[in-house]
Amino acid sequence: MSLVLAVLAAVTLDVALGEPRRWHPLAGFGALVQRIERALNPAGSGDRAQGVLAWCLAVLPLTLLAGLLAQIPYLGWCVQVLALYLAIGLRSLAEHAEPIADALEAGDLPRAREQVGRIVSRDTRDLNEEGVARAASESMLENGSDAVFAALFWFVVAGAPGVVLYRLSNTLDAMWGYRTRRFLRFGWAAARLDDLLNYLPARLVALTYALCGQTSLARRCWREQAASWDSPNAGPVMAAGAGALGLALGGAAVYHGELHQRPPLGEGAAPAAADIRRALQLVQSGVAVWLVLLCVAAALYA
Repeated sequence: MSLVLAVLAAVTLDVALGEPRRWHPLAGFGALVQRIERALNPAGSGDRAQGVLAWCLAVLPLTLLAGLLAQIPYLGWCVQVLALYLAIGLRSLAEHAEPIADALEAGDLPRAREQVGRIVSRDTRDLNEEGVARAASESMLENGSDAVFAALFWFVVAGAPGVVLYRLSNTLDAMWGYRTRRFLRFGWAAARLDDLLNYLPARLVALTYALCGQTSLARRCWREQAASWDSPNAGPVMAAGAGALGLALGGAAVYHGELHQRPPLGEGAAPAAADIRRALQLVQSGVAVWLVLLCVAAALYA
């Protein structure tokens, strides 16, 4: 029951306060890993072994510290709540989605492009309204899995050290997990370990999206489309999410000046401004389902 109360407290803090505007620990962590990367991967010369060492130096000490602090009587519960609160970003998703949808509905395409460019890695300068809505909807589905559900999963499994391990690993993947000349070998460990940590959560998220939307279509899209996606975890999440919403996502996108022909996701209408909010609501509904199930499980266990 203590764990359930910690989850409810952390989610409530996130919904009420959002992410800290200043002094967010992940900002300090980002500065730390930049120093580690410069030391172990100068001019992109680091290999896989150095990437593994860098990952260990960045992640394991802080994970161990979180585990030790969580054992302190009374204070430990607060540490658990704080760790989960800092790891999830449910309100942050809404704070990014709403301005994009508002700009599209107001006919302000340049502003919509600017806003969506803050949450996606693709080039957004030449996106039309449908392209902006597609990018934002896809981001809601994928980031909902990474920034909310996976953090909840690892907290339930392993408490504060579990969620710290996951969040730091996910952050390293976002910083080092690129198939560029600089990170192809050095970032291999960060990318693979993030894939490993997301494997089970991603499939639970795909199931959650299916249950909260058009279930049969979501299941079929998951079964038929997920394997064609280049990420083993994003594939199930995005295919099931697109099917649950009855949207046609995926398709061509420009990354770093290069056109990528991505496989189709989902089935149905092309996305519009309202579908950005629908994607956000799908994530929110899924979180509510998880919280209810967690409370029920705790009551049955008690």
